[in-house]
Amino acid sequence: MKEEDDKVQKAYEVLVDSYDRSNHRKKFEIINKAFKFADQAHKGAKRRSGEPYIMHPLAVALIVSEEMGLGSTSISSALLHDVVEDTDYTVDDIKNLFGEKIAQIVEGLTKISGGIFAEAASAQAENMRKLLLTMSDDIRVILIKIADRLHNMRTLGSLLPAKQYKIAGETMYLYAPMAHRLGLFSIKTELEDLSFRYEHPEEYKQIEQKLAATKTNREKMYEHFAEPLEKKLNQLGYLYKMQERVKSIYSIWNKMQAKNVSFEDIYDIFAVRIVFEPKSDIEVKKQCWDIYSAITDLYKLRPDRIRDWISHPKANGYQALHLTVMGPDGQWVEIQIRSIKMDEIAEKGFAAHWKYKGNGLGNDDVQEQTELDHWLERIQDVLEAPSPNAMDFLDTIKLNLYSAEIFVFTPKGEIRTLPQSATALDFAYEIHSNIGDHCIGAKVNHKLVPLSHKLSSGDQVEILTSRTQSPKDEWLNFVTTAKAKTKIESSLKKQHKAKVKTGETFLCDAFKKIGIELTIQVLDKLCAFYGYFKKEDLFYAFAEKQIELPENPRKILKEKTDNIFFRYVKHALNVGNSSKEEVRKAIEKIPEPSLGKIDKKKTYILKEEDFQKNFITQSCCNPIPGDEVFGFIRDDGRLEIHKRSCQPALTLKTRFGDRIISCDWAGHKTFSFPGTIEIKGIDRMGILNDITQAITNDLSVNMRKLTIESKDGFFEGRIEVAIHDVDDINKLSSRLQKIKGIKSVARIAE
Repeated sequence: MKEEDDKVQKAYEVLVDSYDRSNHRKKFEIINKAFKFADQAHKGAKRRSGEPYIMHPLAVALIVSEEMGLGSTSISSALLHDVVEDTDYTVDDIKNLFGEKIAQIVEGLTKISGGIFAEAASAQAENMRKLLLTMSDDIRVILIKIADRLHNMRTLGSLLPAKQYKIAGETMYLYAPMAHRLGLFSIKTELEDLSFRYEHPEEYKQIEQKLAATKTNREKMYEHFAEPLEKKLNQLGYLYKMQERVKSIYSIWNKMQAKNVSFEDIYDIFAVRIVFEPKSDIEVKKQCWDIYSAITDLYKLRPDRIRDWISHPKANGYQALHLTVMGPDGQWVEIQIRSIKMDEIAEKGFAAHWKYKGNGLGNDDVQEQTELDHWLERIQDVLEAPSPNAMDFLDTIKLNLYSAEIFVFTPKGEIRTLPQSATALDFAYEIHSNIGDHCIGAKVNHKLVPLSHKLSSGDQVEILTSRTQSPKDEWLNFVTTAKAKTKIESSLKKQHKAKVKTGETFLCDAFKKIGIELTIQVLDKLCAFYGYFKKEDLFYAFAEKQIELPENPRKILKEKTDNIFFRYVKHALNVGNSSKEEVRKAIEKIPEPSLGKIDKKKTYILKEEDFQKNFITQSCCNPIPGDEVFGFIRDDGRLEIHKRSCQPALTLKTRFGDRIISCDWAGHKTFSFPGTIEIKGIDRMGILNDITQAITNDLSVNMRKLTIESKDGFFEGRIEVAIHDVDDINKLSSRLQKIKGIKSVARIAE
């Protein structure tokens, strides 16, 4: 017991030391009071790892202080963040003891406790809505929540694999982008790396080992590059710090996947960062460009890789000047130039803005503050009229709050910020909902473009309207902003309601003529006959003349409707507005649940004899035996198998964490699975014959399709094969790699 108390006390002293080193006004009393209160409230409680529970709030508070640079209010709130949820104390108790502001933050954290996502989809969306509401009230709520998630990720090893996949997936889906959006770059990087480490332990280890093996070479390259530059900067009289920055393990892996290249082919594994102390008599922006000139005097510039985030800071406040030059060892080197203030804001995001706010450092602070305000306004747009579909709501949030921005101009030269991939129609709704509703097209840089035209940074946009125009269903396919989406949905809903009323009136009149009242039983028969689950969809289809009544409607009512239809129609997920026959076919394909009760605490073994019967693989990522996978329990009781790296399945982990199962393969030698290999190389006579020979000589691989294109002496090809497991495809890749002329071989996901 004494050992535990000593451990807790030591952790508290580390927190106090961190706060003491900060620039904040020293309010030790409130922090000490919060610690003692939380320590007493959590007395006797343990974490899953076995350590005292108070160690978690202490760790979160240290992240808030050390890594985010926040002050006593945030540190105290972090210490108290689980008290209301886990003990008998109430928000009123916190308010009486610690005041209104801390109580408000603790209440905000309590509302979104248990993760952003609960069990049901509607609850997930509701919790997300609560998160955004509290976030727009006080940004510190989400900063502390991110710190809480970071500590949970650091201690994820004590949980079961299925739980690890769920939490890692949720972190990648929301928390890492949220941290990035708030400018917490180092925290965002760590969240991504930790998620990757638990989802892909083997790949993580391999890249980690390769980074360690190439460390000496990188250090030599850095020394060759830095030595002449240091002399130059010293001559110019700058006080600066230059350091090597190695790309994160997750970023390296992500680039390898995106570009289908090996670790050795990633050229920007390391970058150089120059952080300088500005001279008081020269504008900071000019000093950045002076350092840029000093670098380009020494090394050849790559013009397409200049990024000026000083003139136009990112929406998360990030400012820096990026350039890429050819180093003395014949490798491209990216350089980031920042002032001390820019560097602190880059690492600690909006948290660092408060440190500089209002202390006479110039008008750029006002700019940074309005960027945050602009983002919080966008949150209000999302909350204004969220989609009734919880899944769509979550996707809208992710798209609007975390995506990269573009800057576009009105005809009068006013600048507007929109998410990347925004279209002319998004811009129209950004100006005004009335302009959006009547938009017929746009002029981008004085050229006529359709509504669906994707905008780029720097475009000048003029919207064309017509009084007769009104929103269409297809508009939803090419808008990305929450504002545009909600306004279009609202208009379409009104139009839909009017059509539904028209269809209902038509049916009532039609059946009245033959002396039949339109009762619930009659409507059920009609829905079953035409293949609609909701009567509103049936009415709408009649109003739009998508379907028609037969000459004698009584025939429909006399037909027997199989009861199985009503039992299983809810499972016919892909039926939509299909005919009765299509509905029946879909139902016949639905198997009875055969999996029985799964022990979620154990790893489910994917046996060959259970393939198709108890589990199926998904075409979004085409997993094969040997791949790192997880299972998702479907409504029919079968397991849906996805690769752990499958991007579409990331949302399954996030939204349905309780249905995620840890899985592993048994041996598979009977069933074949599809696999695709991409090959590239230098063309020569007979190479196609060598490739086909390599495939046909392998008894365990069956070639399904081979396509090769040759141009200017180079070729690219795709080989589709049927294999039993990862070993088969690895052996084939190795054999192809040995063929003269082939330069790269990579398995790709379809």
